[in-house]
Order: sequence, then C-alpha cells, then structure tokens
Amino acid sequence: MEPAFSWEIDNLSEKKSVMKSDTFSSGGCEWYLCVYPKGKIVDDHLSLFLSAVKPRTLLPGWRRQASFRFVVLNQSGKELHRTVEKSRLFCAETPSWGYTKVLPLTKLQEDGFLENNKLTIEVNVKVTKVVDEGKSTENEIVVVHGFHVLNSQVVSVGNMFVKHPDVAVDIRSDIREVKTAYMNILLGLIETLDKLPQSLSETDLRNAGSELSELTDAGFKLDWLKSKLEEVSLKRKETSSDLKVELEKNNKSAIAAAPAPRFSPFECIDTLIKRFFLACFSG
Repeated sequence: MEPAFSWEIDNLSEKKSVMKSDTFSSGGCEWYLCVYPKGKIVDDHLSLFLSAVKPRTLLPGWRRQASFRFVVLNQSGKELHRTVEKSRLFCAETPSWGYTKVLPLTKLQEDGFLENNKLTIEVNVKVTKVVDEGKSTENEIVVVHGFHVLNSQVVSVGNMFVKHPDVAVDIRSDIREVKTAYMNILLGLIETLDKLPQSLSETDLRNAGSELSELTDAGFKLDWLKSKLEEVSLKRKETSSDLKVELEKNNKSAIAAAPAPRFSPFECIDTLIKRFFLACFSG
C-alpha cells in the first residue's frame, strides 16, 4: 500500500484532546485521521484511528472493506513505529477503526525520541471491496444528531450542525414528531432566507420572523439566523427604495419629455372659423 496521507503534528506533548486531520481521498472515499495524544480507552498510549467522512450523509447501506496501517515518523523521517495491517468494514454504524495502543506515552516522553516535539503520521489505505454502494431512497428516514429527517434532507441538516453545532442543545422537546416538525420549519426558514431579497414579499419576511421566534422559544439557538433575517430585510428595503427612486425618476422624465397636446387639423380649422365669425359679427 502506498501512503495516502501524511500529517505533521507540532508540540505533541502539549496536546490533550483528540485531534482531527484534514480530509483526504483514497479508493474513491473521503477519510480523515483521529489522533488521541493521551489515548482512547487507554490512558498510557498514543491512539490512532481512521474514519470515513460523514458516513451518514452517504447513501443508506453504504459499505466499504478497507485495509490500512499507520507509520509514525520523527521530524527527520525516521520510522518510530509501524502498525500491523488491518482490514475492516467501514459503514454508518462503524465509521471509524484504528489502534488504541500505538506508542507508550512514556516512550514519547523520552529525551531524544522526538525531534523538536514533532510527530509525523502516515496512513496507508486500500479499499479492497465495495460491499454496497447504497440505495438512493429520498423518503427513507435517517437519524441525524437526534432528529429523524428524510434522506434527502441529510446533507442540509448535517451542514447546519457542522456550522452551528450548538443549534439544538437546548431544545425543549424529546418527542420525535415534534422535533421533526421543528426541523422541517427550520429547514424551510433557511431555504427562504437563502433566496434573493428582492424576491421576498413583506408577508414572507413577517412569516419568517414569526417562525424564527417560535423556534427560539422552542430552545433552538438561532442568533446566526436572526442576523441573516435582519440582513435580508435590510437588503430588500434598500432594493425597494432604489426601485422606488428609479420609478419616480422615470415618471418625472416621462412627464418632462411628454409632448404638448396635439390638436387635430380639423380642430384647428374649427377654431379659426369661430374666431373669424366672432370678428365679423363684433365689427
């Protein structure tokens, strides 16, 4: 197996909690590494894990059999440890596999073992079998962060929680149907505020404000969406003002450029005749 990804970690001894690498591609899949500098499950070893990226956003039933191993190097590229190769099944239920005991922490703390307190981790990955590509079923229900949503909504919900991880930590209901209803309202509100401001009516914005208030009362943390609503409302107001000024300007131009009332030739003749007769009779 060829190295699929290399990650250099600075100041290893100062790291306390789990670290996640950037994502990388191998075998047609997206992956990332998890490094536990103080161990996972154990507390006396460095732990390394390979994880599939967002397995729940993939098609239901997605499964990959993959072989992998880790190589640990110092700053100069000297190999400090090489794990044995493992072959595991990655799926939504088990998206992460790895090694709890890679290197003893006492070894990492020895003088001269690490150079400049830096550690490089290489991972070799090979997808050996596509067990299941998954099935596209838009109406299938998937659980994402405790919410039962349609498979077609998974990506939207997942992206929202990535950007706003605390959005639903204080939600006041544990009833599945109620939470689903709230989430549908929230997704609809986000979709509305993503539209062009000039395409929204005052009624649309009033309804959005009402829905935002109800969701906030239900426990959702939506300061970011409140700011979005204020921004959209302001842009729509500015657009409406600009449009009004432009219309008034056009109306004034139209009035200024309007031609003088045009008389019919027959009307002119009639006027001259009347004046002639008046002059005659008055004389």
